[in-house]
Amino acid sequence: MNIFIVGPMGSGKSTVGKIISDELFLNFFDTDDEIEARTGASIDWIFDLEGEDGFRKRESEMLEEMVKKNSIVLSTGGGIILSKLNRELLSSRGTVFYLSTPISTQVERTSKDKDRPLLKNGDPGEILTKLHNERKDFYKAVSDHVIDTENKSSQEVASEIIKVVKI
Repeated sequence: MNIFIVGPMGSGKSTVGKIISDELFLNFFDTDDEIEARTGASIDWIFDLEGEDGFRKRESEMLEEMVKKNSIVLSTGGGIILSKLNRELLSSRGTVFYLSTPISTQVERTSKDKDRPLLKNGDPGEILTKLHNERKDFYKAVSDHVIDTENKSSQEVASEIIKVVKI
């Protein structure tokens, strides 16, 4: 059983993923954390040096490696679903949960985080709305289950996912 979590930045993917892995005794991985650990560089620095295309290539390579594992919870970067191959890998190797999150919540959760390369140049609300409009159909297409996170704690979201996978 693999549980893959997709959604926009600020949706709580990593926090929820850690809770699920603890409660189900599964190994937890986060694609961004794995990339940073392997490269010794922050995602922000990789974006600055290699651009978004360079980062997306690293992200796809990391995903290819991660989906070969069994019995894991994997939180992914918000843009991982942009690649058709990535969507196919996620769909074929686990159960995919999309954390659907209001833009206002994303803005609030990302406001203090300076390591969000896509939010550096412009109004976060406008950028997050644009990203939502570009990505929402990909999130829905790849996911087996859509979890609405509005007005729910990370524990509530994790519990909802756990109920689904225990059926």
